[in-house]
Amino acid sequence: MKGYLVLSSGETFEGEWLGGSEEVYGEVVFFTGMTGYQEVITDPSFKGQIVVFTYPLIGNYGVNDVDNESKIPQVTGVITSESNEEGFHYESNQSFGRHLQNQDVPLLVGVDTRAVVKRIRELGDMGAILTTNLDNVNFEDKQPIGTRNLVEEVSTKTIETVGDGEHHVVLVDFGYKQSIVDSLVKMDCKVSIVPYDTGLDTIQQLKPDGILLSNGPGNPKQLEAHLPTIKSIATAFPTLGICLGHQLLALAFGGDTEKLRFGHRGANQPVQDIVTKQVYMTSQNHSYVVKEDDVSETGFSVRYKNINDGSVEGLVHSLYPITSVQFHPEAHPGPSDSETIFALFKKEMSSKRREKLYA
Repeated sequence: MKGYLVLSSGETFEGEWLGGSEEVYGEVVFFTGMTGYQEVITDPSFKGQIVVFTYPLIGNYGVNDVDNESKIPQVTGVITSESNEEGFHYESNQSFGRHLQNQDVPLLVGVDTRAVVKRIRELGDMGAILTTNLDNVNFEDKQPIGTRNLVEEVSTKTIETVGDGEHHVVLVDFGYKQSIVDSLVKMDCKVSIVPYDTGLDTIQQLKPDGILLSNGPGNPKQLEAHLPTIKSIATAFPTLGICLGHQLLALAFGGDTEKLRFGHRGANQPVQDIVTKQVYMTSQNHSYVVKEDDVSETGFSVRYKNINDGSVEGLVHSLYPITSVQFHPEAHPGPSDSETIFALFKKEMSSKRREKLYA
């Protein structure tokens, strides 16, 4: 069956429709990694988005039971140039296409992905419709992704604790990746995952050693009502913010964010620690960034910068043990250069614990 990607700019791209809902609306974005497609489609940060894979052949190693970042696919739709119908890997138990079909996620194959990406790079991430019927396409009744509270759609509704390590981390769930939890547990941490709107009193009752503000989807300014709570939590405990959590920390302390034209999504974004001059190759997935001009009034200083475009990639507070990074230190997919961020976070928690012990 023929299927179509219709951009809000008016262009239409044709491909082969492989299952899923007959029509979906989302923000069309592109991902540049050669591998990691299973982690991408299950990453809650992609909620509401139609993902174009720039690598020409997707699905080579199938889909397994261990690489999911959440329980179900979070993407609205997927577009590839080619999709392997089998997939060869000792852990694979399903093809990429079959997996998406079973989860009712549209997959459009045989698309000129280079042409689609070129338009996105020229015009920016934009609304798009995946459909099998061009006669019914209508953008007027669609709600732009930037105006939706996508975090509410992906955040946990209950408190869950995993691991039994020396340090207790409360992870505020804005749409967390499972690999973040796995990394903390591996570093001997107990992790309590709480809903995104959890108050300071509830978190204090859990008696954490530190707070992790997770990644997540959408426009950080959709969560402005929660910024005072985020600030009160961050000033009470050693805190690490990742991706959306990084942006929310900047906003909570008086900074500002803006939307990039086409975001950073891939496993090869170069980031430099401007203090040590060390360069990390990082995994990223975001549309919004912290505006550097507004950082000076927040108490934060810029610690990490993107080498490609100079955008802010991380902050450190001058008074409180708060660190934030725009990239994903747990990688998955991507290189593990920046896993030391978790080690620094653990060191902050240990220092705070010693202060309490000898106070």
